[in-house]
Amino acid sequence: MSLIKLLDIKKLGDHRGHLVVLENNKSIPFAIKRVYYLTGTQAGVPRGFHAHKELTQAAVCVSGRCLMKMDDGINKDEIWLDSSDKAIVIDKMIWHEMHEFSADCVLLVLADDYYDEEDYIRNYDVFLELTKHA
Repeated sequence: MSLIKLLDIKKLGDHRGHLVVLENNKSIPFAIKRVYYLTGTQAGVPRGFHAHKELTQAAVCVSGRCLMKMDDGINKDEIWLDSSDKAIVIDKMIWHEMHEFSADCVLLVLADDYYDEEDYIRNYDVFLELTKHA
């Protein structure tokens, strides 16, 4: 079973450049309440290492690339985010990690809710225990 859910992101453009549009409940399968991005990541320093109890997100590298690793407690999958029109969904209760950031990486993340520290699961053993009871 693949944990990778690619979104249908259209890249429009011509000789002048490209336009990529991300819209609520259209190209992004939820209403967007929060947007953030990672930039200036250090070579060899991975990020993430958590899951969310309820939050759903979509991630896209608008510049550069990174390796996204996904884990539902049973299955593991990974994908290179390496194009501004390749976006993935990070569902709730998916442990996710980002690795091998390129020097020019800008990882844009769209979330269906506001930041809530209580929604985070930051301990992998706790995550595995919770997925057994889901």
